[in-house]
Amino acid sequence: MRDRTEREWSSGEVEVLARAVVRAPSVHNSQPWSLALPESRAELSERTDLALPHQDPGGADRLISCGAALANLVLAVRVLGWQADVAVPDGYPPLVAVVAAIGREPPSDHELHAYTAISRRRSHRRTFSPVPVAPTTLSRIVDPVPEGVLCHAVGAEEKETLAELLETAARAIKGDAGLQAELAAWTSAWRTDGVGDGLVMPGYDKASLPWAGLVRETSVIPDVRTLASTLEKETLLIFCAEDSRAGRVSAGVAMQRTWLSAVDEGLAASVVSQPLHVPAVRTRLAAALSLPVPPQMIMRLGYPDGSVRRTARRPVGDLLRRSDRGLLS
Repeated sequence: MRDRTEREWSSGEVEVLARAVVRAPSVHNSQPWSLALPESRAELSERTDLALPHQDPGGADRLISCGAALANLVLAVRVLGWQADVAVPDGYPPLVAVVAAIGREPPSDHELHAYTAISRRRSHRRTFSPVPVAPTTLSRIVDPVPEGVLCHAVGAEEKETLAELLETAARAIKGDAGLQAELAAWTSAWRTDGVGDGLVMPGYDKASLPWAGLVRETSVIPDVRTLASTLEKETLLIFCAEDSRAGRVSAGVAMQRTWLSAVDEGLAASVVSQPLHVPAVRTRLAAALSLPVPPQMIMRLGYPDGSVRRTARRPVGDLLRRSDRGLLS
């Protein structure tokens, strides 16, 4: 085998790697990443030009999104039959991670299943089927998560508190004119399934609650009792990690691994971070649930009740960039 620094990705490998990254979930489907493929490395970077100053002023959601893309990228390297050596440097922004192919190794069955789930994953913001998620199924989905990340399953006794905080967050978000204008720019009721970015918002079914998607100026916010009753029927996970660059990337990796495992089990999911950008809500939630590190996002899990269409993506060519040669080489 040639030394990894002398090897180049084949055109077929480039296609597999790029398509895996493109299909990762991201805040407002902004796809805030780029990919360089020098020699036998894959360099994932964040695109700070795709900023959301009202929704995500510190770029936390952008880094979490890049973490989800990193999870997909590693799976793609593995299904191509390469060992994946992953480095997440802390002092080289906008670089997020470098994945090096260091030797031949066939993928595991688990990795193959997770990879095939990439193309089937959707954001299911509607109500779920009434069939509950079994505890054994849930344990398979969330185990293991990366070091430094906590995945907290919300207990029945915690859901009323969560409902109160979500209601508080919804009212704050609904009244934030800047955030609402930004949200309007990234969402549309008339987008098609063509190539692009942003979210298609054709109008949720009447049983859907605004916290499961995005709170808008026209959203009808349910009272706490109604929201708590709905939460009782759902499986909820809260992903927590340190408020650092590496912590947020790791949270995104954990979220995406869990999501792909859920899809492989026949489940659907959606992720909510909007309420956690209300500082008081985030602080109170961490205290109420005794979370040792800050909550980064909430995942809803359940069996799908109907299909959800695929969200548009930018062309693969828009993802690829030239490497910043010499960086961690």
